[in-house]
Amino acid sequence: MSPIDGLIIYIVHPALTLLMWIVIIGVVMSWLINFNVINTHNQFVATVYRMTYAVTEPLLRPIRSVLPTLGGLDFSPIALILLISFVQGYVLMELVRIF
Repeated sequence: MSPIDGLIIYIVHPALTLLMWIVIIGVVMSWLINFNVINTHNQFVATVYRMTYAVTEPLLRPIRSVLPTLGGLDFSPIALILLISFVQGYVLMELVRIF
């Protein structure tokens, strides 16, 4: 196994998986906040929501500029998750095969 293989398998792939989970947590938290299930006056909730927003917003903003909103629905998190899955499933495995 080359050093590139180890980097891809043990660092990049899990980091992309973690990013995918952060996107999912951010989406679910935004729904729960909008429907008043959880409250941002709670310090823990506010901190987690700010952290997910800070991590995902720079990635979602370019996607939002390309994708139109349909009836107030934001499909950019779905597009980001599909993009992450594509990178994990195809691009990283091709890099492992090349090196």
